[in-house]
Amino acid sequence: MTRGPAAPRSDAILERLLSLHPKIIDLSLGRLERLLARLGNPETRLAPVVHVAGTNGKGSTVAYLRAMAEAAGLRVQVYSSPHLVRFHERIRLSGGLISEPELSRLLEVCEEANGGEPITFFEITTAAAFLAFASEEADLLLLEVGLGGRLDATNVIGEPALSVITPVSLDHQQYLGDTLEQIAFEKAGIIKAGRPVVIGPQQPAARAVMLRQAENLSAPTIVEGRDYHCAEAAGGGALSFTWRDEAPRPEPVPNLYGRHQSENAGMALAAAEVLAGAGFAIPREAMSQGLTRAYWPGRMQKLEAGRLCDLLPEGWELWLDGGHNESAGEALARSLGAWREKPLHLVYGMLNTKNAGAFLKPLAAHARTLRAVEIPGEPNSLTAEEAARFALDAGFEARPAESVKAALTELTRSEAPKGPARILICGSLYLAGKVLGENEG
Repeated sequence: MTRGPAAPRSDAILERLLSLHPKIIDLSLGRLERLLARLGNPETRLAPVVHVAGTNGKGSTVAYLRAMAEAAGLRVQVYSSPHLVRFHERIRLSGGLISEPELSRLLEVCEEANGGEPITFFEITTAAAFLAFASEEADLLLLEVGLGGRLDATNVIGEPALSVITPVSLDHQQYLGDTLEQIAFEKAGIIKAGRPVVIGPQQPAARAVMLRQAENLSAPTIVEGRDYHCAEAAGGGALSFTWRDEAPRPEPVPNLYGRHQSENAGMALAAAEVLAGAGFAIPREAMSQGLTRAYWPGRMQKLEAGRLCDLLPEGWELWLDGGHNESAGEALARSLGAWREKPLHLVYGMLNTKNAGAFLKPLAAHARTLRAVEIPGEPNSLTAEEAARFALDAGFEARPAESVKAALTELTRSEAPKGPARILICGSLYLAGKVLGENEG
């Protein structure tokens, strides 16, 4: 009998850690602070931290900033979530993703130190990440908030070198509040006394909350539209970035696709300017290089090869995006507006904790047909039938499909005679992860 490859040991440990708390999310700092104290407080021995919160654009901003710092020769660590295919993606050390033996070892250290006490999965795995980061020399740690900010597990750090707050919109209301102001207050919880904060493009109500919090803490602010500005240059083909009182300077078009990426690139450039002013060796040449080298899978990613790509006829394109809220839908629609030469079809799946109608509404004018799928292995996923009903209400010609593979097969069978087209799979980072895993085989 032929056996497949054994599952990584970390998978079994992670499965055990899921059972330590009855809730996946229970925002609090006390449980993690207790565990970190037992572990010798590794959060106090980290490289200088750039702490990033926000609703949309966190991952792309971190990707740009990481590429900029690495282009300058700095050793960069990154903490991000969720992962797409393997948990190891969440913990990037200066030499690459954390190894399987080291991840398993640190998870077991944290499990033993916790002693079976209640703690959420994100909290205990964040403790393991802090142990990993504290164990090696690095120049910079890019620390992405998991959810919210004020009570997020990453907010146990003391004084970051810099905080960044990307655009805030309504999302996770069941945890963060029902109004934009309440959510902005939670995100602004990462602002620390006397430490600078880059405030990205915001709705006026959200910006006012952040500026008030910064003023209360005497935190210097770098505000989009006041202290920096970034947009596509006239005629396209480049960005125009203005830093404080300097003349606008040209910057290359970002490597990540989408019209909203000029906003994310601008936040990263502003953050890099603040760091450079604080003594980090990030020259402007490295900032420009970082824009063209950034890589962030699952965000307007064109899939070039793989098992799912092989299902498409010649001339067809397959794209993937993990955006999952109203603002992400609006940003996606702005990008899709430039896709005119080929018809577009959507495959989407979403969690039932998200507002599917608000996400889909901006997209309806850009896609010919839609197939709705259930996200495999996600208990909070909409069923394919439920997802299809939301799409019909949003104005799509929609129907459910058994799987992504089935959706691709159905679309190409019915639409191939009309010529080459694009298919965009969207609606959830969890779905994006499943698609990447299936495409890789």
